[in-house]
Amino acid sequence: MQSRRSALPRGLTSYQIKVLAAVTMLVDHVGAVFFPDAIAFRIIGRLSFPLFVWLLVQGEAHTRDAGRYGLRLAVLGVVTQPIYQATFSTTELNILFQLLVGLACLRFARRFPRLQLPVWLAAAVLTELGSVGYGGYGIGLIVLTRYFRPNLLWALAWVGLHLVDAWRYGGPFQLPALVVPLLFFLANGERGPKARWFYAFYPGHLALLWLIWQGLN
Repeated sequence: MQSRRSALPRGLTSYQIKVLAAVTMLVDHVGAVFFPDAIAFRIIGRLSFPLFVWLLVQGEAHTRDAGRYGLRLAVLGVVTQPIYQATFSTTELNILFQLLVGLACLRFARRFPRLQLPVWLAAAVLTELGSVGYGGYGIGLIVLTRYFRPNLLWALAWVGLHLVDAWRYGGPFQLPALVVPLLFFLANGERGPKARWFYAFYPGHLALLWLIWQGLN
């Protein structure tokens, strides 16, 4: 008879990675809104976006309807934008638009592999000029995550992307994300429970943080 312990899946399911992404994002945003000088919040938060990217790549690879997936990202991005701008006092576009561009590129690269290099370069330029999410760095993350390989060459490319980002923005702010591939290794490919709340959590938690901030001030 198989024991209960041996029946449990090893590694992290997609649901568990979603929970981890949501929690680290919440910690990051709590720090940004209420404790801007507490670096520990922001360090933890650096894990969040690469995990969202991992989930995007996995979602694109397994979705039955990429159009519906993209529409959901677009609608939530539009709904989130005024909340995002009010919470962080910014004119940048939120990361759901970055994920939407990434989804379009992933699907285009799958259908037209010979054109994927100019497509990814165009997306990097578009997100930089349009002040979308993480800009070219975010597109680079999506590319590397799409072609994730547990080898030295891939690891060097991952480190190089983060060093370039640190050099460009004059600081090591995003360098804690270097450890995220360790979580990629732990992904077991299992879906786990459904998480219908996941993308709605983004505008929802921002709205809550904004309301709390308004109440305190």
